[in-house]
Amino acid sequence: MIFADEYIECELLILVIVLVLHKPQAYRHLLFNVLHRNNSDFDTLLFKASFFFLFVDAYKLWILNETSKELSVLSLLTLGLKTLGCSLIGNLVFFCVLFVFSRRFYTFIEDFSGFKDVLLTVVASSYLKIYMLSMLIWEFPASMVHIIDLFVMSSNLVALRVISESSFTKCVGLCLGAHAIKFFVNWMLK
Repeated sequence: MIFADEYIECELLILVIVLVLHKPQAYRHLLFNVLHRNNSDFDTLLFKASFFFLFVDAYKLWILNETSKELSVLSLLTLGLKTLGCSLIGNLVFFCVLFVFSRRFYTFIEDFSGFKDVLLTVVASSYLKIYMLSMLIWEFPASMVHIIDLFVMSSNLVALRVISESSFTKCVGLCLGAHAIKFFVNWMLK
């Protein structure tokens, strides 16, 4: 039996469209062929993507904070740093929970079990967070943030299923649990 990657010859735009449709084959292509560890710029790419992920998540918390509209410059700076700190702590807890429980309950595909691999999987599958940047230009209700979060969570679910080849219910439990703990930590820090 021969396994072929049908997305090898596709352009990036087609791959993005198929990723939005949550096709496991597209995630497999992205994680194993495009963003593989053998790339010389892997660590740089992972750092930049994680940094972008952190700032977009901080922007999400900023949008959900109702008090940021009528503050002085110093108060805005303090609130911005606090929001960035909350995002950093929340995401650190999220990734730790995700990594610990995934290592405990999942058997990963060969060469896909380290913290960097799980981090790359979640950051790469959270590409839909980029839609929050459209809220800088167009005014959307804050409830759009929650809709985008649902899409990100479903995308994380598909990506985790691809690298772990675990059952759907295990992946749902892990994704929901990690996102719920992150939400709780962000709520406590608020």
